[in-house]
Amino acid sequence: MKTLNSLIVSFVRMLPKQVVYVFAKKYIAGIKLEDALKAVKGLNSKGIVATMDVLGEAISTRKETEAAKRECISVLEAINKNNLDSNISIKPTQFGLLIDEDFCYEQVKEVIEKAKSFNNFVRIDMEDSSTTESIIKLYKKLHKDYKNVGIVVQAYLMRTLNDVEELNQLGTNYRLCKGIYVEPAEIAYKDRNEIRDNYIDALSLMLENEDYVGIATHDDYLVDEAIKIIKEKKIDKSKFEFQMLFGVKESLRDKINAAGYKVRIYVPFGEQWYAYSVRRLQENPQLAWYIFKSLFTFN
Repeated sequence: MKTLNSLIVSFVRMLPKQVVYVFAKKYIAGIKLEDALKAVKGLNSKGIVATMDVLGEAISTRKETEAAKRECISVLEAINKNNLDSNISIKPTQFGLLIDEDFCYEQVKEVIEKAKSFNNFVRIDMEDSSTTESIIKLYKKLHKDYKNVGIVVQAYLMRTLNDVEELNQLGTNYRLCKGIYVEPAEIAYKDRNEIRDNYIDALSLMLENEDYVGIATHDDYLVDEAIKIIKEKKIDKSKFEFQMLFGVKESLRDKINAAGYKVRIYVPFGEQWYAYSVRRLQENPQLAWYIFKSLFTFN
C-alpha cells in the first residue's frame, strides 16, 4: 500500500497545476492576502485563532528575501488593521538562511520588531534536517532581544529531546509537531509509535518546565494523551494551545474548541502554494488517492 501511495503521489505531481489546485485549495486560504484575511475572520468568528503564513522557502537571492520580508510586514499590518486574532509564521530559508545567516537574522529581526510594535508574535518554522542547527541558532540569537518569538521542534527527529532540554533553559515558546520532511532513518524515527512516544516525552518536558506550548497535531491519540497530561499535571490553560492545519480534520478542531481549549489554525496562502501542497500530499497520501479517484470517476 505504501508503494501504491507513493506512485499515486508521483502521478498527481505530473498533473497540471490548475488541476492540483482544484483539490489543494481546501488546504490553503488562497493566493492573495485578502483570501487569507477572509479565512482568518471566519475562524475568529468561531472563537478560533490563527497563524498566517506567506508560502515560500529556499529563496536564493537577497532581492527575493527582501520581498518576502516586506510581504510579511504587510501581513502584520493587515492583521492589526483588521483587528484579527492571528500571529504569523515564517520559514528561515525564505529569509535568506541559505544565503547568509547574518543577513537572514537582520531580515527576520525587522519582522519581529514590526510584530512587537503591534503586540504580536512571530513563529519561526522548522524545515528539513539540514537547517535544524542553523534555525535553532537563529532563534537563540533573536530570543536574546525579543520575547515575541517562538520556534518549532519536530518529534520524529531523534535529537529533539536534547534540543528541548537545551531550549527549556531559555523559557522557549514552542510549537511541537511530528514533522513532515522526508528524513533518513539514521536521524529520524520512522515507526508511528516511536514518533508518538517521542512527542509525548517532549511535550511533558515542555509543560514541566512551564513553557508555552502549541500542541500541533491531527492525531486523535496524541490529542487525548496531551489532555490527559494537562489534567494530571493541572496545567493552566494559559500555558498551551492546540494547533492544526487549515482544512484538516475540522471535526477534531471543533471538538477541541468546544471543550474550551484554545485552538490555533495554520493559514497558508500565496503564489508558492504548489510546493506546500505537494508536501501535504506526501504526508497524507490518502488525499492523493482521493484526487486520483476523482479524476477517473465519471458520473
